[in-house]
Amino acid sequence: DKFEKEFSEYTGIPHCVALASGTAAIHLALRIIEVQRDDEVWASDLTFIGSIAPANYMGAQPVFFDCDGTWTMDPDLLDDALQEAARKGKLPKAIIPTDLYGQSCDLDRIISMAGKYGVPVIADSAEAMGTVYRGRHSGSGAYAAAFSFNGNKIITTSGGGMLASDDKGLIDRARYLAQAARQPVAHYEHTEVGYNYRLSNISAAIGRGQLQVLTDRVKRRREIFSRYATRLSTQPGIKFMSEAPYGQCTRWLTVMLVDSRKTGVTTEEIRLALEQKNIESRPVWKPMHLQPAFREARHVGGDMASDFFRQGLCLPSGSQMTDREVDGVCAHILQVCAR
Repeated sequence: DKFEKEFSEYTGIPHCVALASGTAAIHLALRIIEVQRDDEVWASDLTFIGSIAPANYMGAQPVFFDCDGTWTMDPDLLDDALQEAARKGKLPKAIIPTDLYGQSCDLDRIISMAGKYGVPVIADSAEAMGTVYRGRHSGSGAYAAAFSFNGNKIITTSGGGMLASDDKGLIDRARYLAQAARQPVAHYEHTEVGYNYRLSNISAAIGRGQLQVLTDRVKRRREIFSRYATRLSTQPGIKFMSEAPYGQCTRWLTVMLVDSRKTGVTTEEIRLALEQKNIESRPVWKPMHLQPAFREARHVGGDMASDFFRQGLCLPSGSQMTDREVDGVCAHILQVCAR
């Protein structure tokens, strides 16, 4: 309860419930809005599978939307698709835009568009703890927002998540479902089936401590990004994920784009060269429409997400990295490009 209170105070989102994962948070939100089999749920194409897997749990059909230059869901594509869906009488049951690598989607535009048709927006803010969007915390203003405290996040409870909303009734319902849907009587009485999704007390205690250092973590991640960008942007063919003009990205991960025609090497060659030096880097999320699990799903838009996947590389970005370690990674990358 204390973790939830402090999380609410930090984000400004008044009601929240601590859960086992960000995926569980999205699942509960979809359960509460009564997503049914064969309903459509629209989501970002460039994301982690946990963003859309809960729609499959419900038997819904995912539809994936390409990104724009912010690396997040393209609102123009969404606007056109909503108008077309309204004409056909087949609107989505929910829209799940992802805040990617610490950068918020243009949430106000998406909420405004969806609101014209009564479609709830569930913000996947799993990667955006500490992100600022138009002067407020990421996810604020959505029907519901899901956050993650997985081990790789900017702050962590080892594993865990949070569902947050302005709607107290939604969060009360989510808390009830997350605790096995137990009725408020002395014995164990269940009139419906819930889930074992509540965060443990020990994890919540860790989360309280982590919240106290979040501002410092964001500051350090942004410093690390700036150091990478300063040292590598002079290399022809290398550039970095841009920051959207409407907010402040946490730079949870520093993401580099490599144009192999100019560098002479591919992102995979750089990744493997770093791996030989015991330096871990990872490809950008593979777009959902390219995943075999979603081969039948509809995809809206072009190839921007696919291009980011082919050219993108997530560099070591841990808050505890020293300037010397960042410089070492840069030196190895420049050495690979000079071959």
